[in-house]
Amino acid sequence: MKTVVENTLPEKLLLAASHLEESGQSPFSAEALIVSAWQKYPQTFGLRGYEDKYPDSNRVLSQIMGEKGLPNRGWMAKVGQKMYALTRDGRQVVRKLLQGEEVPPLTSKRAAPLERLPKEVDILLQAQLCSSALAKLRQGRQEEWTFAEACRFWGLGDRTGQAVDARLDEVQSQLGLAEKILANGPQTLGNGVEVSAAQAGQLADLHHQLEQRFGRHLNLLRSRTSYG
Repeated sequence: MKTVVENTLPEKLLLAASHLEESGQSPFSAEALIVSAWQKYPQTFGLRGYEDKYPDSNRVLSQIMGEKGLPNRGWMAKVGQKMYALTRDGRQVVRKLLQGEEVPPLTSKRAAPLERLPKEVDILLQAQLCSSALAKLRQGRQEEWTFAEACRFWGLGDRTGQAVDARLDEVQSQLGLAEKILANGPQTLGNGVEVSAAQAGQLADLHHQLEQRFGRHLNLLRSRTSYG
């Protein structure tokens, strides 16, 4: 079984990054990774001669920047100015390391560009993340939801008839796409707010809860025509 001391420098850095994400820092900054790596492996990432007192920032930065950096090798993705997140491949490597399995050597192959959220999905997430429906859910006040809040959450506007289901299906599809894309790492929306796959999943769950809560109201809208 592979022991911690046998881990390569990139593997140790990957484990330090995983520790940050597990503690809720996702994405994480380069500075946070420097400190995390040093705290976890002071002899590897400490300043020579002062390993127990100061981190060697250059030792970490050399592993995450440039052509040979982890973002260009597929284990990590740069998601903002000096902000990073583990990729799906990176998380799989972490699992193997923790289970003592062999990890293939890190190649110098450039990672595929991080897929960005489509503009319409970005706009939807911006609106839903600041919606009163989500705020009440987080406060445990679901019983206070109103149909007007649900309609604003969906961006339903004055739709009636078949347009109601068309919009609900569109919202569900966009949230599913958001969760899939964000599985590779959090992204920054157009309003500067960071969003993760977990948050997109929460919005998708809220979408279904609101559909169930206001099924009767939705049926009334479905029964109307645009001329009603």
